[in-house]
Amino acid sequence: MAKLVSKTYGDALFELAVESSRMDELLAEVEAVSAILAANGEFLKLMNHPKIVKEEKQRILDEVFAGQISKGLMGFMRVLVLKDRYDQVESVFSYFVAQVKEYKSIGTAVVSSAFPLTEIQKWKIEDKLLKTTKYVSFDISYQTDESLIGGMIIRIGDRVVDSSVSGKLARLRRELSKIQLKAGECTP
Repeated sequence: MAKLVSKTYGDALFELAVESSRMDELLAEVEAVSAILAANGEFLKLMNHPKIVKEEKQRILDEVFAGQISKGLMGFMRVLVLKDRYDQVESVFSYFVAQVKEYKSIGTAVVSSAFPLTEIQKWKIEDKLLKTTKYVSFDISYQTDESLIGGMIIRIGDRVVDSSVSGKLARLRRELSKIQLKAGECTP
């Protein structure tokens, strides 16, 4: 259900951005509001409190964001309150950001490596991703995960490229267990 809500409202916000020819501006606003909301968990609790009526929640939105964001985004946030969907604002905004990036051919990747990467290594990874995907640029976040032992894991959406040592060991373990099962089946 939550995915359907974020898709429905995220698509509506995306259509607003396309129709108004303000995609970049709206993207910047949504990212800024998302950062504010992420840093202020108490505000989200307040806005989702069941004993606070919708009109009061809309007044709070006006006080906090009036003059800071566009009327279009303000109206959109007010609709989320009116339709009792404000609890999904973060997922709606995340969906919208992903839609805009896909529309603009900006890939999003998460690179996990056993050790911190140098700037040259990061540049080589980005260059390789640009050459092997449809994207014209990438937003890449880098993580260090010592459990990988060596190598790295690259995630782009639902695709995963695992060249880590721990991943190779796990694949080898699975292959060996298959061989042992086949060998055991042949024994009388």
